[in-house]
Amino acid sequence: MTWTEWLIVGFIIQIIHGLGTWKLYIKAGRKAWEAFVPIYNGVILMKIISRPWWWIILMFLPIINLIMFPVVWVETARSFGKNTVIDTALAVLTLGFYNFYLNYVADVSYVENRERNPKSSSGEWVSSILFAVVAATLVHTYFMQPYVIPTSSLEKSLLVGDFLFVSKFHYGARAPMTAVAAPMVHDTIPIAKVKSYIAEDRREKAKSWKNKLQFPYFRLPGFQDIERNEIVVFNQPADTMYHMYKPADRYYYKPIDKKTNLVKRCVALPGDSLELRDGYVYINGEKNVLPDRAQLQFSYYVQPKSVQFNPRVMADRYDITDPFGIINQQNTYKFVAISDAALNKFKDHPNVGSITPIKQDKGVRGQGIFPNHPDYNWNNDWFGPLYIPEAGKTIALNLEVLPLYRRIITEYEGNTLSIKGNQIFINDQLASNYTFKQDYYWMMGDNRHNSLDARVWGFVPFDHVVGKPVFIWMSWNGIKNPRMARFFTTVHGSGKPVSYLIPFLALILVWYGISKWRKRKKAASS
Repeated sequence: MTWTEWLIVGFIIQIIHGLGTWKLYIKAGRKAWEAFVPIYNGVILMKIISRPWWWIILMFLPIINLIMFPVVWVETARSFGKNTVIDTALAVLTLGFYNFYLNYVADVSYVENRERNPKSSSGEWVSSILFAVVAATLVHTYFMQPYVIPTSSLEKSLLVGDFLFVSKFHYGARAPMTAVAAPMVHDTIPIAKVKSYIAEDRREKAKSWKNKLQFPYFRLPGFQDIERNEIVVFNQPADTMYHMYKPADRYYYKPIDKKTNLVKRCVALPGDSLELRDGYVYINGEKNVLPDRAQLQFSYYVQPKSVQFNPRVMADRYDITDPFGIINQQNTYKFVAISDAALNKFKDHPNVGSITPIKQDKGVRGQGIFPNHPDYNWNNDWFGPLYIPEAGKTIALNLEVLPLYRRIITEYEGNTLSIKGNQIFINDQLASNYTFKQDYYWMMGDNRHNSLDARVWGFVPFDHVVGKPVFIWMSWNGIKNPRMARFFTTVHGSGKPVSYLIPFLALILVWYGISKWRKRKKAASS
């Protein structure tokens, strides 16, 4: 839905609210017209139900408002003496239309200065849980989100089993785009294993009412732009493995904010020209220099000198990720990710006969490599040159470059596109050029031969960006092996990561001591 359509929906909701509560406003000592004035009616309602005015802000925040509306419906009923379990259930199950019964049928009186605290321990427990969920959802959506590293694509910088805090406010928090969804979960509700949101999956059914429950893209201002080589969390443009290798005009199956979260390194920014030469990234003709914490890894075939060769032992000894077993009759082993530092030590082992890099030749088209077009013989190691689109910049458009930017024009920027002979039509208009509406980025893993990244699905639009990982608060190598040295370390920066776990624990103890002292002082004074 567009903002105009949502404004119309909001206006209708205000009319419904006014019609269902104006008599209740009068009984509470207010004017009937106050029930119909948008926003102002909410402020007055908060006074009527004896709740703080800032609850109105929560009622306008997507997802959080799904929690707040039922609370306000129940509080309205209780403000007019309807406190039973049945009243509470009716207020919630009728989606607030119970107010119409109170307004026009029931003989109710306003309870002024009513007791707002729950009258039972169970009620207090429910109230505490409810507002804990509201607070956590607010922080999770607009400030900081926890995230766990699932794959080894950024190995050495981020390890499988690292638990991150991802900042939403560095690049500007993106408001939820799916209007009806469960709080604090992504695309699936745990345990129940069901979809956590209401939205139509297929574009063929774009007129479905479910597809209307989508907010237009909106992002709060950030205080930092994405910088080259920063690690970024984003929604994967091509969401599932099954559909990732389909043609360029494939359908995508989830709303943007419910696509799978990935974490990669942004190696190219809007306006850059990107090229891969023998697996190394070149930006604007110059070789990209990664931060000192980053280590590129490539795949190698390893031929041992004897059968007394254990790839797992070798991997642990030389800090190598993802060793494979024997791959042929010559007892050759495949190692998916060996860094240059590990390679320099590993090749000198007395039982290592030869180490051969597994790289594709230039001009050989790789399977499933962007843009999946026969005119582009690119692969994981030889790719480009490719222009990374920048908002407001215009490119000449022809059939030669169209495979590179077709998905942007149609999928990400919402245009129709057709080809008639040698001519390109965008929104039924003949087009010889195209101006991009938003910025795009190129996200890659440091584990160059074992990373599902932009080389497969292409550009990442800025509206897919989630946030910036800033902190590793916990790290586990399997279930029983904590990596204590990585607890409370920073993601970015130079030099060896430093753990701030001890200062953090000391701060917690100081805070706990001060809290206990204040309680004792307060008890003594009373």
